[in-house]
Amino acid sequence: MLSISNRYSQLQPKVMFGEKKKFPSGVHIRWMIRRDMPEVMRTERASFEHAWTEDDFLRCLRQRNCIGMVAEENDVVAGFMIYELHKTRLNVLNFAVHPGVRRMGVGGMLVAKLIYKLVSHHRQKITLAVRERNLAAQMFFRSQGFIATKLLRNYYEDSGEDAYLMEYRAPDYSELDDPRALVNRISKYV
Repeated sequence: MLSISNRYSQLQPKVMFGEKKKFPSGVHIRWMIRRDMPEVMRTERASFEHAWTEDDFLRCLRQRNCIGMVAEENDVVAGFMIYELHKTRLNVLNFAVHPGVRRMGVGGMLVAKLIYKLVSHHRQKITLAVRERNLAAQMFFRSQGFIATKLLRNYYEDSGEDAYLMEYRAPDYSELDDPRALVNRISKYV
């Protein structure tokens, strides 16, 4: 059995000076299952000063509208997200990538999956709260197309810290200049 640090170091590709880091192509995103909890908890504790407990995760995931997903490569959980489905939006409750594999595209893959879910479930936006002091998360989500829309005063009960509400809005296809731009390729065969 590999130690945890060795398991995460296996995920890091060899990068020569001047090359861009790329996450191995074997990464896939799947539903979170109970057996993922030890690795999810390791990532949670390594990522947050005020980490969720395992009971927090399980209580959340027992709700009908709450979904957990993990990014995995070679049976190693590299990141996860927990989100809620609402009538018009997806709300991200928790999102983390293990520090050993950050800046390799895992977070971007998780966000891309969220955006896919947004469109496929016909929701209008993705919302999430980011701690005011968590500049790295603010910059990451901004790079993914999110914008800060509101300051939430005393949002976090554990510290009284403020948070920024960040949103990603689905494209409004009704505003396209040329309605023929959206072509149903299947209709020509029916």
